[in-house]
Amino acid sequence: MIGADERYVLLTTFRRDGTPVATPVWWVSLQDGSFGFSTSSASGKAKRLAHTQRVTVQPCDRRGVVKPGTKPSDALGRLVTGAELAAIRERLMAKYGVMVRVISLFERIARLVRGRQVPYADRGVVITF
Repeated sequence: MIGADERYVLLTTFRRDGTPVATPVWWVSLQDGSFGFSTSSASGKAKRLAHTQRVTVQPCDRRGVVKPGTKPSDALGRLVTGAELAAIRERLMAKYGVMVRVISLFERIARLVRGRQVPYADRGVVITF
């Protein structure tokens, strides 16, 4: 199983036709032994998780290159809001610090440039093995 010390994991979600789509994400451990990250409700990840909870995760670097000698782990992912999302946000701040704010700022600027109001990190994803 993947440990809490991993900074990034390659999350693979699946389209309706079964096609895998992999994305590197930040990764935090939660109190109940599950893991989590935040995402936008408009993201492809959120849309794919809305129809299937099946995911795989594998340690990777920030660009999604998997760590040598690791294998993907099958898991379940579910979208969350409210207190569960707040817990994920709190742990992300504790683990990644100022980078959370920097990425949030870049996302706001990108939304202004694109002229689209896409929510940022308004959903959490809880991963259980």
